[in-house]
Amino acid sequence: MATIAFPVERFADIRTPFYYYDTNILRQTLDAINTEIKKHDNYFVHFAVKANANLKVLKVINEAGLGIDCVSGGEIEQVLKAGFPANKIVFAGVGKSDWEIELGLDKNIFCFNVESIPELEVINEIAQRKGKVATICFRINPNVGAHTHAHITTGLAENKFGIDMQDMEKVIHLAQEMKNVQFKGLHFHIGSQILEMDDFIALAHRINELQDRLEAQGIHIDIINVGGGLGVDYADPQGNPIPNFKDYFTVYEKYLKLRPGQTVHFELGRAVVAQCGALITKVNYVKENAIKRFAIVDAGFTDLIRPALYDAHHRIINLTAESSLDPLKYDVVGPICESSDTFDKDILLPKTHRGDLLAILSAGAYGEIMASLYNCRKLPEGYTDEELR
Repeated sequence: MATIAFPVERFADIRTPFYYYDTNILRQTLDAINTEIKKHDNYFVHFAVKANANLKVLKVINEAGLGIDCVSGGEIEQVLKAGFPANKIVFAGVGKSDWEIELGLDKNIFCFNVESIPELEVINEIAQRKGKVATICFRINPNVGAHTHAHITTGLAENKFGIDMQDMEKVIHLAQEMKNVQFKGLHFHIGSQILEMDDFIALAHRINELQDRLEAQGIHIDIINVGGGLGVDYADPQGNPIPNFKDYFTVYEKYLKLRPGQTVHFELGRAVVAQCGALITKVNYVKENAIKRFAIVDAGFTDLIRPALYDAHHRIINLTAESSLDPLKYDVVGPICESSDTFDKDILLPKTHRGDLLAILSAGAYGEIMASLYNCRKLPEGYTDEELR
């Protein structure tokens, strides 16, 4: 199994900071996914494009045959530009605007994941006006916790997402009375960066309970969408570049009790792209005081916000310094005028100098896509290994 490769000699002429994507790692990850889902005729994976919307990355994912999970009209436009067929697009999100719903209807996307009665009513109204019938699934909040950061837990009753379980039958009956929506299934998503399979087992059990409730009322559903959430190894990305897809899909094979004819849909994002990407940044200064040694780089939280937003850990390596038997401790910090603009503290690196290139690993997910213009900084560019050969 390959690890991410850095053509450092080709980086010299590229303005830092920038994102670098190793398509070999990406393709190996996609192959691992396809190897598992091909064991099941009724399993379908949609890439959650909110993790990474780089057009070159999307085209590789499209070549692998995955569908798409979008959460905005802009994402729908981007994936269509990348060549994804509209009939593989699932459109989720708690606050869809009218124009976004119209776009989904005009393009004849596969399904809308609906999160409230008001949204259902608006979709039906717009579809009626356009002479369309919208395929819908209801996102149910299963009140299942996930062992992850509080900001990326989405399946608890206190979260803004989905329809409460006690309202499930009510909204289904309401949809069945409408002429311009077609109810097809249930959608769930409990959070992100989940590494404990017990969380997914708990979700499968909850889905079974809800299916039993519906079946007792004669309600059959065609689609079970379990969302995504599978995490990656941020601590040792080079040792574990491919997530454990086998165990992930086996959970649902073993614990999810499907009815005849049902299909299972997954919405994986981070697990697909995190390990193929890195943020490449240059050391501007090395600064020391009585208690700290700082490597001040030209990337900031405008380029990679996860450490500042989630206290997220990304492994950092020096691509140009000679390895040392006696590495030194550094705080790797950026130029933004905020104390939270820190990528990591007290990490061991070879003796680092002005001009060295650092790679911040596992940055292929929620990196480039979350970049901002704060401090009037330029957005980072994204390059693949294929472009740099």
